[in-house]
Amino acid sequence: MAIQVLPPDVAAKIAAGEVVERPASVVKELVENAIDAGAATIRVEVQQGGKRLIRVMDDGCGIPAEQVPLAFARHATSKLRTVEDLNRVTTLGFRGEALASIAAVSRLTLTTRPAHQAAAARVQFDGGHQTRLDSAGSPAGSIITVENLFFNVPARLKFLKAEATETGHIHRIVSHYALAYPHIRFSLQSDGRLTFQTGGSGQLFDALAAVFSLETARQMLAVSGSEAADPAEPDSAVSVFGYTGATSLHRGTRDQIIFFVNKRWIQDRSLNQAVVQAYHTFLPVGRYPVAILNLDIDPAQLDVNVHPTKAEVKFQDTRLIFKVVQRAVRQAVIEAAPVPSYGTAVAPSPGYALDSHAGNWSPSPRFGSLSPGFGFEAQRTLPLTEADHALPAPTNGKLPPMRVLGQVQQMYIVAEGPDGMYLIDQHAAHERILYEKLAAQKAQAVVPRQQLLEPVVVELSPGHAAIVEAEWSVLSEVGFELEPFGGTTYRLRAVPELLAKTDAAQAFIDIVAEMADGAIPLAKETHEKIAITVCKRASVKGGQVLSQEEMRELVRQLEATTAPRTCPHGRPTMVHLSGAQLAKEFGRI
Repeated sequence: MAIQVLPPDVAAKIAAGEVVERPASVVKELVENAIDAGAATIRVEVQQGGKRLIRVMDDGCGIPAEQVPLAFARHATSKLRTVEDLNRVTTLGFRGEALASIAAVSRLTLTTRPAHQAAAARVQFDGGHQTRLDSAGSPAGSIITVENLFFNVPARLKFLKAEATETGHIHRIVSHYALAYPHIRFSLQSDGRLTFQTGGSGQLFDALAAVFSLETARQMLAVSGSEAADPAEPDSAVSVFGYTGATSLHRGTRDQIIFFVNKRWIQDRSLNQAVVQAYHTFLPVGRYPVAILNLDIDPAQLDVNVHPTKAEVKFQDTRLIFKVVQRAVRQAVIEAAPVPSYGTAVAPSPGYALDSHAGNWSPSPRFGSLSPGFGFEAQRTLPLTEADHALPAPTNGKLPPMRVLGQVQQMYIVAEGPDGMYLIDQHAAHERILYEKLAAQKAQAVVPRQQLLEPVVVELSPGHAAIVEAEWSVLSEVGFELEPFGGTTYRLRAVPELLAKTDAAQAFIDIVAEMADGAIPLAKETHEKIAITVCKRASVKGGQVLSQEEMRELVRQLEATTAPRTCPHGRPTMVHLSGAQLAKEFGRI
């Protein structure tokens, strides 16, 4: 096949695919441009999750009328002049690709006026082609309207998620930049309803209260730290400041660990891990802190031109950055943590007690009951009986008969089968059991719910509130009973029976967070996703000690499920070591 140069419109759409991934990508680029323009107020309006309309209004410096058409030329920018400028990028935008890319895949209108001009300039594009250029009346600043995003790229359009999901991503963008720039007044309007707003007071605490809630903000600890790679070179110093959550404030996912570098929102696994490690021994297993941190670093010490959407940066001294973040967060947490009395230690995982003679953690003789519906109350660990040595009959033929032997690391059940040994993940197995139970109840329209003695008030972030509003009926179907309580606050009156013995408010917050995170690949329907997250929250956890009777009952109920070998997330519930494998490991064959 002969080599040929692609037509300009095809090349433009390909280039746009790297910059404009979804409606939130458009919002990000336009908000960053508004910030670079020195705006004090930024208003964002969206319809249908940004698919129908995105409008960003700011009171920044505007674009002179004679330069408006040039602003949509590819690689046209006012922020760089020479290649050396790439070594010290101080603005959020710098490539000159955003406006051209957005115009190529939408119908776009820009109205802009610098304060010194009497009239605004207005330009319109349709699929990358300019269709209009004239004057208009407008306040100082810029108004960019993006309509029918991806109308000419159906392949990209069909991969967009539900409107509620796309709206949630937009909420995330706007709220994160509100945290980075607390002196700017941000507002977000979705389908005609104001869903988020900050006052622009300049205080990060006020922005935290607007993004999360006042109660969450009150549980945040101030973080501050600085270190230089070479004390003789002040420019090598790295500073970190912001807030991190008290040990009582934690979530089921990492999505509320937020980083900025020179006020640029980034995603970095190493920095994320630095924060998680700073909470070592302070948080329960599987729980993650809330943190909003900004790194102040010499622009020459990092490269921001390493990712198409500028979501990642490369540090010159990664170890120094990691150390500064971990030390600063750890110091804030330790200073706020209660001082333990002599002879005590950090609280262990559920099901453990401190053995004062051995000086370590050992299984507790008593522990909390299994999740509601499992059928057991708290009881003492029982010694082996003759019943333990009997092979129960299989209930459905999907699993062989197994004899429970014990528990490893308070996480895996050890069982013997006709052909070797089985290690069963107690959490994954219980998730499968509860999921099929909830699915059967929903199929019969009889999902039992537990009325709370007193309604619980739950405060959500704007993004999570948008998810709740969009999925209100489905949440009700699986057993949640909610009522609006003003803004992004709701009153929780009932929960699914499976969650009856959990912290209702925290369980609901975690479930909504996982829905927003979208990390459940096997869930095709919204109600299925919610059911999976409910079961994950209600099931037995790793680190929980089970009695022999409880382990036998868990295995029996797992045998009765239709898909006993995987949990609803698709992870295996068990590992099989055959007799031949064991013989090979011991050198018998």
